[in-house]
Parts: sequence; C-alpha cells; structure tokens
Amino acid sequence: MSAYQQQLNDKQRYLHDLFQGLDMPEIEVFESPEQHYRMRAEFRVWHEGDEIFYAMFERGQKASGASLVRCDQFVAADGAINALMPKLIAAVKTQPLLKNRWYAVEFLATLSGEMLVTMIYHKKLDGEWETAARKLQDELGIWIIGRSRGQKVVLAQDFVTETLHVDGQPFRYRQIEGSFTQPNACVCEKMLVWACGAAEGLGGDLLELYCGNGNFTLPLARKFDKVLATEVSKTSVHAAQWNIEVNDSRNVKIARLSAEEFTEAYTQNRAFLRLEEQGIALADYRFSTIFVDPPRAGVDDETLKLVARFDNVIYISCNPETLRANLDVLTQTHSVERAALFDQFPFTHHIESGVLLKRK
Repeated sequence: MSAYQQQLNDKQRYLHDLFQGLDMPEIEVFESPEQHYRMRAEFRVWHEGDEIFYAMFERGQKASGASLVRCDQFVAADGAINALMPKLIAAVKTQPLLKNRWYAVEFLATLSGEMLVTMIYHKKLDGEWETAARKLQDELGIWIIGRSRGQKVVLAQDFVTETLHVDGQPFRYRQIEGSFTQPNACVCEKMLVWACGAAEGLGGDLLELYCGNGNFTLPLARKFDKVLATEVSKTSVHAAQWNIEVNDSRNVKIARLSAEEFTEAYTQNRAFLRLEEQGIALADYRFSTIFVDPPRAGVDDETLKLVARFDNVIYISCNPETLRANLDVLTQTHSVERAALFDQFPFTHHIESGVLLKRK
C-alpha cells in the first residue's frame, strides 16, 4: 500500500469513528493527485551571504537556521510553480534591486496556465524596484505584485482567472491575491461535481451562505430556478459579481451579509438597507435548499436554526468535528442521504467533507 493510500485510509477510519451513533450512508471518497496538487505555495526567502533560496521551517518550531528546511522544489505544489521556482531565484540573484531585503514569496497558479507571484520585502518599494520588477515580469511571462509594510504595488493585475470543469461545462473564476480560494483545484472540481449531483432534482430556489467568490454558486445555479448567495467579504463579493457576469449566471444574486446578518433578515428580526439597495426581496424566493460551506468553527447556533428550516441541506465542511456537532442538531429533523470525503490536503490531518440532508 502506498503512503498516500495509507493516509487516505486513516482519514476514512477517522470519519467513520467520528460519525459513530449517527445513521450515515457509506462515505464516498474522492482522492487527490499524490503530487503537484496545490495551486498556492508560500516560502520564506533565505539569505546566506550572496546565496538566496526558498525555505520552510519545521512544524511548530521558531523560524531560524536551526529549524530551516531548504526548498529548491516543492512536490506538493503545481507543476508550473515548481518549474518557475528555480527560474525566479536565478533571475533575482543577478538583480540587486530585486534581491535586497526580499523576505518571502507567494505563488498562485491555475489549471488554465496563469501565474501570479507576490514578492514581499522588508524595505520600501520605489520606482527603480518597479522598473526592475516589470522587466522580470515580462521575461518570465507572469504577473508580479510587490508588497512591503503599508505598500502593495500591482504591476499589471492582482488576480488570476481559473477555469474549472463540472460535468464537461467550463466555469471561469477570478481569484484575487490574498483572498480565499480552494487550494487543490483537481479535488475542487470533484467537490463541485459531487455538490451538483447532490442537488439534482431538488428544484425550486437555492440559498447559499458563505459563498466566497462563487466557487460552488455558479455550477449549482444550473440546478435551481434562482439562487441567493451571501458573503461578507467585499473582495470576495466583487470577484463573485465578475464571475456571475462572465459565466452568464443570470439567476444568481449576491447579498453582502454575514450568515448571522442574513438569519436576522430572513427571520424578519432586522431590516438591512443593503438588501433594498441591491434590489433583493426575500419574499421573491421559494427556497427548497440551503447550501453552506462555513469556516472551521462551523455553523453558529442561530444560523443552525435557520438551516434546519430547509427541506434540503448541502453542507461542505473543512472541520469534521464541528460538522459532527452540527449534525447532532440537524439529524433531529433531517436524515443524511449522502456523505463524502474530499482529500483536499493530502499528507496532513485536514479533512474536507460533505453531506446531503433531507427533511425526515
């Protein structure tokens, strides 16, 4: 048995044990590529005399020479990131303006072939740095952002455009530097296919909480009459609006509200001018289904009461322990019809999972 398969089996056993006492179907398992699966990677840039190289540090240890791990390559990262890593280092070594006080670097790649590189410095970035960085950007065929304390220098753009395929249908996503995106694009595609399969035949309208840049929203919109999605981050909302337009998802509206705020609006405990300004009237919707992809803390108690009011619940979780706690409540009124494990983060303890619940 390979090391990858062993760690995946361990995750399956962990979920099986965690869900003991619940009436659960067999868990569907979606594997990751064993290498080159991460579309994001971050490294310190370590300076030793005239030499510079990428570095990480032993887990749980203070960043220092004693805990340093040199990373000339990083097999977890996308192949395009690995191909660029030595080219970037070699180019910067010959450019004192770019090399001096270069502290860290972040790579953001896409399956569609785009690359954004954020170079982080411990110095003020001036016009000379910008000129040198523009030359480097053109030479390597990438986009570069420079950052230092209080500074963000965007040479061309601060985003990439990813294309993900769901059941043969392409969906384009603007992914903005510094905002959340799913790091494992291949597994993300599998998650989207699974979620759309779970939504098949449910009909009516969909409410989505924590929609981010619309990662799940756009494919799911093909399964429902209308979709109302909520997101509190302005950056994510702007990206989602662009994604909605470019994918011609005319049945989707975004409300810039947190899950807690939307709960107040939906239960008519509070009116929000933002909804009125966006032309959103909750009375226009006939929700059959709610989709939630909450942060690690899970769904808060008040929002969970809202979730329980829906006939169908599709729940994607990045923390199986808070999912279990939420299921202890939801299974009082709903049954778990489908369950899945998505190996977004191979060789780590992190588990991404999903469940479909239907009212009993």
